[in-house]
Amino acid sequence: MNAAAVTFAAVFAVLYAAHEVGDHWAQRSAEALGKGGPGWRGRWLCARHVMTLAAGKAAALGLAAVVLGLPLNVWAVLAALTVDGISHYWADRRTTLMRLARWVGKGEFAALGDGAAAPAGTGAYALDQSWHVLWLFVAALIIGGAA
Repeated sequence: MNAAAVTFAAVFAVLYAAHEVGDHWAQRSAEALGKGGPGWRGRWLCARHVMTLAAGKAAALGLAAVVLGLPLNVWAVLAALTVDGISHYWADRRTTLMRLARWVGKGEFAALGDGAAAPAGTGAYALDQSWHVLWLFVAALIIGGAA
């Protein structure tokens, strides 16, 4: 197996773990509840969440690079985290991802569940998380491809 493939696999695992912690444990309640809200407050809460998430992913990548000896290119990491951050912000503003869901015929699935009672058990949540994982994959390809 070549260095790019090994780096991709390790980076994807690191980004996925950091995403899970950052999107669920590190995210402040105000961000989780308000990041999809209207106006500057909603945009700021979403941006703050994404910046915290990116910092956590960068720290996790740095730790993994040191411990595992991963050949990470700093510019590729910055590019990957930027792409991931933009996609995360876009989805977490909520109306954008819901519009996409309706456009591709997933509107009914997105509406499943009671968002007020169990936001983590809704169709919208499943689409949100799968969107994020897709972009973690893209980010890992960017970083792995530069190894």
